[in-house]
Formats: sequence, structure tokens, C-alpha cells
Amino acid sequence: MEEDALEELPPPASEEADVEVEREEDAPAAAELDPETRARRDAALRHVRKLGDPVLRASALPVERFDEALEQEVERMGELMHDALGVGLAATQLGVLHRLLVFRAYTEDPVTALVNPELEWTSEELEVAEEGCLSLPGVHVEVERPAQVRVRAKDPTGKDLRIQAEGLEARVIQHEIDHLNGVLILDRISREARKQAMRAMREAQETASAA
Repeated sequence: MEEDALEELPPPASEEADVEVEREEDAPAAAELDPETRARRDAALRHVRKLGDPVLRASALPVERFDEALEQEVERMGELMHDALGVGLAATQLGVLHRLLVFRAYTEDPVTALVNPELEWTSEELEVAEEGCLSLPGVHVEVERPAQVRVRAKDPTGKDLRIQAEGLEARVIQHEIDHLNGVLILDRISREARKQAMRAMREAQETASAA
């Protein structure tokens, strides 16, 4: 296997590891959290699949039933995202092969659920920004994405939605749709950046194991 191949690593040995989160804007770093918030965060992160779980490489299946069970799934995902201080979460990150994501790019916004989302249009203008991921402990990488997108989806009741987004909101939506297609941020960076990211992930796990 080539050194720069995408290696599948086991999840961190301890929740005390530097488990990076797609954090809410202005959310404090893990070390600065009060004990109650940190406990909720750690409990939420235990539900999130990490690199090495094959479900993260699977393509989600379209949702066909818009019922109470789906609404409960959306509610649970929103709660886990909130407790993890995240800005987005895809169903596949919880081991569920539903084409479903939730996001809240800014703390003052409500949680939005997109069922069967599809990108209709992306801008020619590109932006580069740092991204982390609930499923990739310790990884921060610069990712280039379209600055604006238009998305077609349904809400949890089956109503048609069309969302035009830009900036952070556009980035979060694209990140989560990637998850639904089995794509990780590691797939969108250079070989050298990928090597560095994997090294950082190993170091975080080794530190956790030694603790």
C-alpha cells in the first residue's frame, strides 16, 4: 500500500483524545468547556462513527417514507449535533444509510433538515477554508469548495425545498452531502496534506492510548 493511501484507522482509544468537531461559530475549545457541556459533548461524540467504519464510505439511500419515525430521526440528529457543538451532521455518520442531513451554520439559526438533498447548481467562484469533521479526530485541513450553492431537497414532511446558500452555510451543506456520497474531506486535499492529516490523527490516538 502506498504511504499516501487513505488508511482506515480505529477510533480513538479515549474520549479524552482531541476529537475535533465541526464546531459552532465561536464555540469554545474542548479544554475550555465546563464539565456539564463537555460531558454532553463526549456523550454525543460516542454516537458518531469515526474513520475506519465502512459506513462512512457507503452511499446513502433515498428516503422514501416521510413519517413519524423520520421526524424522530431528525430530532435526534439535531440534538446530537447541538450537544457535540457541531454545525452539521449526516445520517451516515450515525451509521444510518438515509439520505438525510441536518445543519445550523450560525447559532441564531434554527436547525434545518434536508431529506434527499441534491446540488442543483454551484458557483464558479471557489473559496478555501479550514474544515474539521466529527468523524475525523484531530484533523484540520484546508478545503476548496464553491462559494455558493443551490440545493433541492425535501423537508421531513415531504415538502419540496430549494435553498440558496453562500459562505459557511454553503460549505457545511456541501460537507454533509459529501458524507451522504461516501466522500470525506481527506478526499478533497493533496497527497501531502493527506499525509499530514493522517499523521496528526495517529498522534492524537497515540496520546490518548498513553494517557
